[in-house]
Amino acid sequence: MKKIKLNYLGKNKNLLNNPDKCVLDAIPNNNHNKNYIVRLTINEFTSLCPITGQPDFAKFIIDYLPNKFLVESKSFKFFMHSFRNHQCFHENCTIFIVERLLISIKAKWIRRGGYWYRRGGIPIDIFYETKKPPKNIYIPSTGIKPYKGR
Repeated sequence: MKKIKLNYLGKNKNLLNNPDKCVLDAIPNNNHNKNYIVRLTINEFTSLCPITGQPDFAKFIIDYLPNKFLVESKSFKFFMHSFRNHQCFHENCTIFIVERLLISIKAKWIRRGGYWYRRGGIPIDIFYETKKPPKNIYIPSTGIKPYKGR
């Protein structure tokens, strides 16, 4: 088996405060000849408003149909944490994360729901999908209820 160069897994690294400096490690998908969905759920995402500097909080659900690579989870965790002191509008954070994943793992399909918690009484939800969902594959519901009481 070919040795994989990993930037975080098995290493003692400090968390970064800049997502541009984080590397999303790709690991081989030994099941790339099968179609299946991978779900990444981030329950406690934090970034900063670029105008006020106040913290913004979100829950993200990312579903993807892998190709030859999967995202390595520790590098993904470090990447997501790097937004903690990063100033970025909701929409930009949501799309930036998906685009970085696409560059790293070259997924066949990816869908992202960004559920930003209320600020000023208004929840902002952002959805991004690379193309129509694949057919003949189970894609679970996000489990997020419609806007009643959110």
